[in-house]
Amino acid sequence: MILINLLPHREARRQERKRAFYSALGLAALIGVGIVILWYGVLQQLIANQQDRNTFLQSEIAKLDEQIKDIATLRAEIDALKARQQAVENLQTDRNVPVYLLDELAKQTPEGVYLTAVRQAGTTVTINGLSLTNERVSELLRNTAYNSTWLERPELIEIKAVDVLIGRDQRKLFDFNLRVTIKRPQSPAKPGAGAASDVAKGK
Repeated sequence: MILINLLPHREARRQERKRAFYSALGLAALIGVGIVILWYGVLQQLIANQQDRNTFLQSEIAKLDEQIKDIATLRAEIDALKARQQAVENLQTDRNVPVYLLDELAKQTPEGVYLTAVRQAGTTVTINGLSLTNERVSELLRNTAYNSTWLERPELIEIKAVDVLIGRDQRKLFDFNLRVTIKRPQSPAKPGAGAASDVAKGK
């Protein structure tokens, strides 16, 4: 017996393909939405982690800023203490300067030179005196320039020959006027400083 299908099979196939296409399209849309939701969640998690790291870094930076302020304050206090210590040392040195000055002049003044006046203004000392010869004055200048711990930069202002009555004798002497500068001697190195330096250099 021969069976004949009289239904519109082509239309039915077309409808079936259409349903399969829409089903696949819907499934693809669902998968796409799922991927977008998943990626959004991952991004949110990454953003949250980064924000946590940023918050942690900001808190650590704030702590470091406080420590830097403390260090700056300590440095300022140390500098102020050093300045005070230096001021006290300068006052102590200045108090003893006249003693050192007179002692130094006594050491550096050669024989045949007689000091008649010594005046100090700050670090400048003006000296007046009499000398038997010009050479003695030159020797005094050399001594204060090269051999003195406390005096430097001697400058001869004036020298002239004068007649001086000594007892009943009249002698020809040289009246001079010179200027020198007081310097502070270098403070001696502290004991152990050299050894520490040698150790630092690997000696």
